[in-house]
Amino acid sequence: MQSRERELLDFIYGRKAGGSIVQRLDRLMAAAFASLSPPRSSPGGHEALPLTQGDAFLITYGDQLKEPGVPPLRTLSGFVGRYLAGSLSGVHILPFFPSTSDDGFSVSDYASVDAALGGWGDIEAIAGTTRLMADLVLNHCSASHPWFAGYLAGDRRYRDYFISVPPTADLSAVVRPRALPLLTTFAGAGGPRRIWTTFSADQVDLNYANPEVLLEMVRILFSYVRHGVQVVRLDAVAYVWKEIGHPCIHHPKTHAVVKLLRALLGRYAPWVVLVTETNVPHEENLSYFGDGSDEAQMVYQFALPPLVLDAFLREDAGHLRQWAESLPPTAESRTYFNFLASHDGVGLLPARGILTEGELAGLIESVRERGGLVSYKATPDGEVPYELNVSYRDAVAEPGLEPERRARKFLASQAVLLSLAGVPGIYVHSLIGSGNWREGVERTGHARSINREKLAYAQLAAEFERPGSLRNLIFEGFSRMLRARRRPAFHPGGAQVVLPAERAIFALERTASDGSDRVLCAVNTSGRSVKLAVEGNFTVDLLGGGAFDALRAPGPRQVSLAPWQAVWLARESDRQG
Repeated sequence: MQSRERELLDFIYGRKAGGSIVQRLDRLMAAAFASLSPPRSSPGGHEALPLTQGDAFLITYGDQLKEPGVPPLRTLSGFVGRYLAGSLSGVHILPFFPSTSDDGFSVSDYASVDAALGGWGDIEAIAGTTRLMADLVLNHCSASHPWFAGYLAGDRRYRDYFISVPPTADLSAVVRPRALPLLTTFAGAGGPRRIWTTFSADQVDLNYANPEVLLEMVRILFSYVRHGVQVVRLDAVAYVWKEIGHPCIHHPKTHAVVKLLRALLGRYAPWVVLVTETNVPHEENLSYFGDGSDEAQMVYQFALPPLVLDAFLREDAGHLRQWAESLPPTAESRTYFNFLASHDGVGLLPARGILTEGELAGLIESVRERGGLVSYKATPDGEVPYELNVSYRDAVAEPGLEPERRARKFLASQAVLLSLAGVPGIYVHSLIGSGNWREGVERTGHARSINREKLAYAQLAAEFERPGSLRNLIFEGFSRMLRARRRPAFHPGGAQVVLPAERAIFALERTASDGSDRVLCAVNTSGRSVKLAVEGNFTVDLLGGGAFDALRAPGPRQVSLAPWQAVWLARESDRQG
């Protein structure tokens, strides 16, 4: 074991305990390394960041699309091969393990694939043709997990796997992500136990103060890598370390755990990328880059969804511009995972301090008017709005618009996502143009179900292939943009400069790391025509395929952007493909 790993274990558990853990971790990694090899689908890239401008991910559940008599993972593989080849390079399959609640995030068996979805062979088949992202749900497991059953039964092996809190403990400092009780009482062999449950009564928090838990998670992590996972998403990682009297979010030992996992992956599986999922205010989220080379290679841009939505609702990209200007630059070892929609809702906490209280209230009101819902979390000052539960399509592009204009407006918002430095993640319901699924909310009683509808594959394919349908317009628009961005200027480690523009325009310039390719990206967030001043020899629109004569003429160089129009302007000499 290298000195860096030893140093981290000493910090987490103390020098005396750290020494014995090092020996066990050495043996564990020797066994894991013997069975690891880079997957066939890995295209390489920079050594410190094995990602390229060709990388973009579909975010989906394993059973999002269904066919009679066919394992859903096999249907998903067919969908990816038929529709996404040449546009999306990877798939983030949300937890595909046996689970008891929260659509997969209450894992009851980390070692198996949910039989209702398929098996490890289906997972490996997908990993053999595309980059596979998977979740390591490391903060908690299901209350039905055998570890917890053993704990409640008094099995000494699991004695310290979970956190039992005495009645006298002062938990007032603990940060709460949801408006639910922090503790849940369970009947155990020695009597009732008050167990730490950050997210729900069915999600019992694991106790990382017990090194056995950390070793279990390292073993699980490398088993996923052995099955072909190339990107690992650390779910809810900010809450991992618990300490009475501490807020129990972003604990220094949580960061140390992330650093340890990064160090182990860097040594034994350098083709694997680590992503932290921390739905927290912007500056806190960025802390998971560590020093830029020792924690996550990618962090989620949780501020992006509410800021883009705000720009389109108010037809003012000012806050979005200022936020983008403040971003630390990407580098050889780190970049951003950019997204606008996911299986969860649009988080509001990351936008606090960027949007005013009045602007946040405007988002909430607009989402409710468009059929969405609002979720709340507990704070010392009472419950506050935490998340907007809504289809991003319906949030941005109101139902009253006719299909072509509605698709144009929605796709303009997605052009912002695809323009920014980083790697884009596109939620399946955005890619296929789905709206609010209120029936799902009524069925489950959960607000997040509004954006989690499961679809019949045959019906979806028929809608895709019907010219002029909303799904067809949105999917074709996405495909066109995804193909256009596969050029050096969009490399996730490349540079970006946010450009000044009139209030409705979000504009930036992307540049390849070697300067060989430049693209000016501009989006009109308003329903009116606006003028964009252009500096530089940009004449070709990659999205429209044509040249702008106005940019060839003498005099002031500017281009007119129609309502909700996006343009990606390149120099003719740089034009590719």
